[in-house]
Amino acid sequence: MKPMTAAKKLGIYLPATPESFREAGEITRSELARLMTSPPEWLVRLREAGPHPREVVASRLRVSIAGLARAGVTEALTTEQIEDLRQEPPVWLVQERETFARVQADEEQAAHRRKA
Repeated sequence: MKPMTAAKKLGIYLPATPESFREAGEITRSELARLMTSPPEWLVRLREAGPHPREVVASRLRVSIAGLARAGVTEALTTEQIEDLRQEPPVWLVQERETFARVQADEEQAAHRRKA
């Protein structure tokens, strides 16, 4: 698989990875499995401190990726930046969390109705 796909599966921001990872032609499934089970130091640091891809940022802030885009958050954020936002949430974050919670509740209700 391409490095971009592997980075997505690892939940990391590709531009923040070492050049050797980004420039790898193909990453095999066994190499990916090794990275997951026995991550090198750079991967451990990257997962802990970031910068993180939008999917991870959105998850940690409990908003949607679209919510990040609406707020103008287009760049990867570090763990420290995410924590700062969580400690003192700006108005957009409060609003997007409310929107995200409503959408999730609606989806759960729809799933429950489909089940019944």
